[in-house]
Formats: sequence, C-alpha cells, structure tokens
Amino acid sequence: MAHGSGMEIRKGIPVSPGIAIREAFVLDSEEATIRRREVAPEEVEKEVKRLNRGVADAVKEIRASQKRAEAKIGKEYVAIFETHVTYLERGLKDEFIKQIREEHYSAEYAVSTVMRRWVKTLMATEYTAARVPDIFDVQKRLLRSLLGGRRADINKLDEPVAIIAHDLTPSQTIEFEKDKVTGFATDAGGKTSHVAILARAMSIPAVVGLGTITADVSGGDMVIIDGNTGDVIINPDDETLRKYRQLARSIEVFEMELAVELHDLPAETTDGYRVAIYANIEFPEEIPKAVERGAEGIGLYRTEYLYVQKGRMPTEQEHFEAYHTALQQLGDRPLTIRTLDLAGDKFFGETPPPIERNPLLGRRSIRLSFEQVDIFKTQLRAILRASAYGKIRILFPMISTRGELLRAKEILEEVKLELNAEGIPVDKDIEVGIMVEVPSAALIGDILAKDSDFFSIGTNDLVQYCLAVDRANEQVASLYSPAHPAVLRLIKSVIDVGNRYQDEHRRGLPVGMCGEMSGDIAYATLLLGLGLKEFSVSSAMIPEIKKMIRSVDMKTAREIANKAITFTDAEQTQEYLKDISERLMPEPSARVASEA
Repeated sequence: MAHGSGMEIRKGIPVSPGIAIREAFVLDSEEATIRRREVAPEEVEKEVKRLNRGVADAVKEIRASQKRAEAKIGKEYVAIFETHVTYLERGLKDEFIKQIREEHYSAEYAVSTVMRRWVKTLMATEYTAARVPDIFDVQKRLLRSLLGGRRADINKLDEPVAIIAHDLTPSQTIEFEKDKVTGFATDAGGKTSHVAILARAMSIPAVVGLGTITADVSGGDMVIIDGNTGDVIINPDDETLRKYRQLARSIEVFEMELAVELHDLPAETTDGYRVAIYANIEFPEEIPKAVERGAEGIGLYRTEYLYVQKGRMPTEQEHFEAYHTALQQLGDRPLTIRTLDLAGDKFFGETPPPIERNPLLGRRSIRLSFEQVDIFKTQLRAILRASAYGKIRILFPMISTRGELLRAKEILEEVKLELNAEGIPVDKDIEVGIMVEVPSAALIGDILAKDSDFFSIGTNDLVQYCLAVDRANEQVASLYSPAHPAVLRLIKSVIDVGNRYQDEHRRGLPVGMCGEMSGDIAYATLLLGLGLKEFSVSSAMIPEIKKMIRSVDMKTAREIANKAITFTDAEQTQEYLKDISERLMPEPSARVASEA
C-alpha cells in the first residue's frame, strides 16, 4: 500500500470531476538535452532535408493521435491536433530552416532555439501560457523523430495507476486508457489548457497547478486525486482511504440514480414553482451528455474554443457548422451563444498585440469585438444563419454601459439587413441578452433591461471585479467569495430588476446565472429564493441542482435567502448555506462546480 511516510494534502485546481484512488506512477518529463551544434556550410542542405523528414514523421504521428482522439471523444476535439500540424507545417518549419541556413545550426539545435523563443513569447500572458504544453508537445515529437527516440507506452502497465507529472501534453493525454489511467495530477496547468479540456471529455479525474506534486510524490505512493475539490492526498491513512473509497462509490451510485430518477422531471419546487436548468458547454459534442443528464437547453455556449483550437480566426462557415451541429443535437431546446469573449492577448493577428499592464481591465470581450468589427460580424452572420434552424439566443459579454449594448445591437441589425439582402433566412425575433459581469451593469440593470430580452449573471467576473480579487492569484484567491454581502446585494438587485420589469410588451425579464456559483448546490436554495429563473451549470451538476430545487418549497427558499443576505461576512453566509444544503440533501454531494 502506502510507501511514503505520513499523510499529506496538496491543493490544486480541479479541472475534471471524479475521484481516483491508486498508486502513483510518476511520469518522467522525457526532456532531451540539446547542446549547441553547428554544421559545416556544405552540410547545411543535408541538415534541412533531415529536418523536413523529421517534420514529416512528427506530422504522421500527430495524425495518428488525431485519429485516436476522433474515435475516443468525437471529431470536435481533433482540432487541437490540427493546430499542432499548422504550427509545424506553416509557422515553425520556416523558422527552423532559417536558423539552419543562416546560423548553420544542427536541426535539433534550430528546433530547440526557435521553441525556446516561442515559449518565452507565450508565457507573457496567462491565457497564451495555457498553449505552452502544445508547443512542448510539438517539440517533443520533433526532437524524438530527429534523435530517433521512442516514447514510453503508458498503457502497457500491469495495474491501473494515478499519473503524477510536471505537465502533460494533449498527445500524452489522448493516449490514456481509462482502465489504466484512473486520474492525473500535475505541477503545471490551468482550467483552459487543452489537457484540461481533454480530461473532461474523457471523464478522467484531474487536478492541475499543484506546483510541487512531482517532488512530493514517489512512484508507488498511494494517492487520492479529488477532481471535485482540487485536493490531492498523498499516503492517506486508513481512515481517510476508507472514507474516500466509500465517497467514490456513493457518488457514482448517487449520480447514476439521480440522472435516471430526475431525467424527465422538471426543476420544480414542492409547491410548483418552476425554473429552467440549462448546461454550459464549450463544444457541440458535449450536448448529448448534457441532455441525458436533464438539460433543458444550453445557457452558455463559450465560443472562444473555436478560436483557441484553430490558433487562428475561424471562418464564417466553421462558425456556422459548429452552431448548426449544436442545434441538431438540441432539437427544439434553446441554444444561448455568447459572442467572442477573449482578451487582446488571445487574438491571432499578423502582429502581436501590445502588452497591457492589466488585461482584465483592458481590451477584451465586447470592447475587442468593436475594435475588430469584421471578426465580430463574421460570428454574428454565422449565428443568424444558424438561427433559421432552431432556437438561438445571443449573449453579449462584458457590457458595462448602455452605449455598448446599443452599439452591439446596431451591428447585429446591420448584419441582419445584409443577410436579408442576400436572401438568407434568419430568425427575425432572435432574443438578445447581456452577461451581467461588471458591477456597473449590475447597478444599472433597470436601464439595460429596456434594451435586453434576458440577463445572464456571470458570477466568475462579477465577484472578481466587485471584490478587486484576481482569483487566479494565489496570494489573494482566499478573498474571492460569491457569499460576500456586496456580491449578494448586486445579484439580488439584478434579479429584482428582472422580476419587477414591465413595459407595454411584457411582464418580467428572465434572469439566469451561468457563472460557477449557479452550479454549487450550497447556493441553489439562496438563488432560488432570490427569484433566479434560469440556472446554467456544467452538465455533471444538473441532477444535483435539480434535486435540490425539488427538495424545497418556495416559501422556505425565500426565508433562507432573506436570512442569508442579513449576514455581515462571507464565512457566516457560507456556513449557514452549507448547513441548509446538507439538511435538505444529505446524499453525497458529487462536487462543487469548477467551471471557468
């Protein structure tokens, strides 16, 4: 069993839910040390040929991984590997050859030099840093090909293991077989990395960003990887091991029973008050699982991954195909598409964008869409074209003034007129909503309601901006709390505006929430009591949120909400809500939502 000394607990970022309890297999980083080597002038072209052969071999290997990914988890994910081919064949190969011809570097040293420069550029911002494992992936394949190395086959293991690594690449991750790799934990990584996306798609529990896990764990140590909370427990004592084994079993049974039991039942309180439960997705391929778990539609389709996957601007047709695929899988359920929500550093232009001192307060989201109107219009054209095939709602991110909302709607109208002129059918009454994620928008909800069809509260950013806390900064992350009285007051005011809204056309404006707060069962009764109409959560959380709503009557939910907003600090509120949720739903809570 355990090989090390006493039990230790490490805290990381949970990126894929579930619990793995296995002996650790510590993966070597298999880094090759490349020494500086130059070739004689007459050897240069021979070296270029060798590089070209290496690139062709690496591309062949990537294509094989791509095929495996398609067979395992669906073709939407293969675009990750398509990006790797693009890096090699278009961007990087010419740079390698330039180094060989101009500096007379050996093929390996040219690869190593160029890659180091690329990594340095990508590390400049948090978001592009998430692409560094992709660069390492390409580099490892190419160097292996040039040096004649072989990759260790992780799946030729005798027993199932938990992988511990400094970092993983997408190609390593896609090779994992679930019966051999039961979970993984890494020093590096973040929620938006391709490895995190693949882990969720493959249902492998994963925790990343642990900092020193490879130094803390030895091969053969017993580890518990909790992808729900981000805890990694090294050499658990017998009691902890027993508790976690029991929890893992009961979660599995509980989840299956809940999904089956509640599938066809509405999200309705015991006294008949009905709300909608939608799913948050990144890829159309996630829809069948969401519907199977009881999603009544998609409350947030994050379209950023269309851009990130391709490493370039998607074409109108690529946008359209993604949205059309999503609608086909949804039937008559609604699809809420959020327009591009990237920061300036994540754009793929000809020239690198200027470095901003504080990108969170800079050129991002709707502001960037206004700067790059052609890119914005390409996406809007595709959304409107797809709207002829099903129920689509448009969601504009990071609106902070009425002027921004009016400008976004004006551009949308221009695109509608262009499509009408081309004889292309669109939904003339397509609903337009805004993400309420900036405190200014929350405070002028009554003004923005006049020009919106619905609101969706994005708590991840709302909490961050309201409390001046970057939750990715571990120095201050403990201050980040959706239960802070200021955050609850903002949320209440937005929901109140929606519930009270009235004009000559309608009574009430639907208010939903798509931030991670809505997928945390501890907050479900509070949000219900405040009058939230739509919960949009990760598909894994749908049965639990539904069960919680079906366990309470509206009078009780309102009483709980009224009491919760009287507390003066977040800890009190959290304790109170935790007690309530455990009392209402004593079954094991499968997880606290961990979405980006």
